[in-house]
Amino acid sequence: MIRLMIADDHAIVREGLKQLFALVADISVVGAAVNGGEVLEALHHNPVDLLLLDMTMPGISGVDLITRVKAQNPAQKILVLSMHNEAQIARRALAAGAAGYLTKDSDPEVLLAAIRKVAGGGRYIDASLAEAMVFDSPEIRQQAPHEQLSERELQILKLLVRGDSVNEIADALIISNKTVSTHKSRLMQKLNLGNNAELVRYGVEHALI
Repeated sequence: MIRLMIADDHAIVREGLKQLFALVADISVVGAAVNGGEVLEALHHNPVDLLLLDMTMPGISGVDLITRVKAQNPAQKILVLSMHNEAQIARRALAAGAAGYLTKDSDPEVLLAAIRKVAGGGRYIDASLAEAMVFDSPEIRQQAPHEQLSERELQILKLLVRGDSVNEIADALIISNKTVSTHKSRLMQKLNLGNNAELVRYGVEHALI
């Protein structure tokens, strides 16, 4: 029996996954978390065979969370289930210690197969995403400027491009306005952007919206 924890801040996703896993005999959902802090706390007290992890949650999330989970328990198996289908994000997640990466539009049977493979000690990535990673690799093409951003900076960049305010981003990520502003200043400096209009234009040109 695969003991699994679901980490996703959307209730409808968590409940849908629970219903899916209830239909199979070899997967048991033994925990759920809605933010990074809950993930770390729960895994500290109740290690599981597999952590099914969303990349974008309030507080600690993404690569930062994967890194902390692996630091807390290097043997913890992590399968990312994300809405993000960008090769660079998948590459970062795998480099941080995730053993697999799927997007949320994957077929249920693909998800079940990935869970079983990763729980068994293997690695799994969707074939189309793997192809994108190969042909979008740094060895083949020059990296876009935003690929030099930290995971948090990239997350905030996408929210800014979407039109969210600093206050809205702070509320969504459960961090201070000052922290958001600091990240915004750093990412704009790294991308050589002078104002919000240039930031939005950059985001549109690089399909970050």
